Amino acid sequence: MLCAGRVVAGLGIGIASSVVPIYQSEIAPKEIRGRVVSLQQWAITWGVLIQYFIQYGAAQVGAGPDDPNQPEAAFRIPWAVQTIPAIVLLVGLFFLPCSPRWLASKDRWDEAVEVLGLLHGDGDVNHPKVLAEYKEIEEGLRFEREQALYGLQALIQPRILKRVILGMGIQMWSQLSGVNIVMYYIMYIMEEAQIGSPLMVVSIQYVINVVLTVPAIMYLDKIGRRPTLIFGSCFMMLLLFTSGILQAVYGQPSAFHGGSSGATPWTIPASQPAAATAVVACAYLLVATAAATWGPASWTYTAEIFPSRVRAAAVGACAASGWLWNAALALTAPPPPQLLGGWGRGRGGGWDWGWGWKTYVLFGAFNAAAGVHVALCAHETKGVALEEMDDVFDSGRPAWRPRASAGVVGVAGIGGGGGGGGSGSSSSLEPLQPLQPPRRDVERSHVHVVVKHPLSIIMEETLEEDKRERVE
Repeated sequence: MLCAGRVVAGLGIGIASSVVPIYQSEIAPKEIRGRVVSLQQWAITWGVLIQYFIQYGAAQVGAGPDDPNQPEAAFRIPWAVQTIPAIVLLVGLFFLPCSPRWLASKDRWDEAVEVLGLLHGDGDVNHPKVLAEYKEIEEGLRFEREQALYGLQALIQPRILKRVILGMGIQMWSQLSGVNIVMYYIMYIMEEAQIGSPLMVVSIQYVINVVLTVPAIMYLDKIGRRPTLIFGSCFMMLLLFTSGILQAVYGQPSAFHGGSSGATPWTIPASQPAAATAVVACAYLLVATAAATWGPASWTYTAEIFPSRVRAAAVGACAASGWLWNAALALTAPPPPQLLGGWGRGRGGGWDWGWGWKTYVLFGAFNAAAGVHVALCAHETKGVALEEMDDVFDSGRPAWRPRASAGVVGVAGIGGGGGGGGSGSSSSLEPLQPLQPPRRDVERSHVHVVVKHPLSIIMEETLEEDKRERVE
């Protein structure tokens, strides 16, 4: 039953981890999309912090974790507490609106416009921003229907597959950054350096993880995704190289917690307090850097780079890549004594697979590769509408070259030259008709629309009036 429960919980977490960023990216204005999606990562860090203290407290049930007869409540309490946020999420979902892009894809245009009004116009479906967002969704959906490719067939299109590989790669590098290994084994790192108690050591890293996610929420939409990811990779690489070098120079084999495996752990002697403190600082700075960069940015980026017809499947593949590499690290990384040990024969005669300081160099190299990958392949998506991602990735422009400002009329260009509301935006909405597929015998730049929506007509009249006012 425990294994079955873990499988069911794993399916639920896997679905939520891919669907939540999609939903957030589809309802958020493009100007603050990074901030909204980053809130998911911040909520996760809070959950990790709270759950750690619950687990630590439950572990003290009975005579403590070393008691062979410890009551079952020690593990049942944390598992039971996890049902509370799950119930809150389940109930809360009934009060959330459907994504306007999903509604539009199902030709439920009346509901889509109503949701857009609630999200972007304080309930006013004629708000200029609502009209602009509607126009983007309509044009993007019309072009996607022109392609007539869905499901796996659309996912393996070369231009889409390129983005799927990019997204899966970013999730992979997020796991190979080394921060998960450090967070899993940080108490052993501190024991190497002979600093601190386990409770204090682990508590500090989880608090850092929560606090340092806030800057990403505030500045991800100002700085951009590319600079955030590249800086995070470079700085984490330097921290891991520094920690590895310090341990190579000042560390030494030790019998400290060697255990039955016969491994010879690596430790920094008490005679080198400055080096020990530097190793601890590097570990905490690594957690802080990941929390402020790759943690939120990796989820934000993968949730926004795909067209709507493949977004769910593509983001699911990216999330699966992240969880796959997370599981691979958890299953293949040796126990702490071997991981932190030296290379060679152990005291018990068995082979010691620990790399010691070389472990840090290995993950530092992964971060270097991640930085190069992002720099060469990841286009900037800050402030770009979801419907414009095809233009960004299919333009043939190198990822490192800044995107020219698109000739798309924004909110300020609707209803008058000065940005105020014009007569076009005050028209009443008529009942919307289902979107008809466009004719397929023309190129994208010359699409002829068979049936126009009332909002399309409103937008065209508004733009024509704006042009006349500018000429006058």
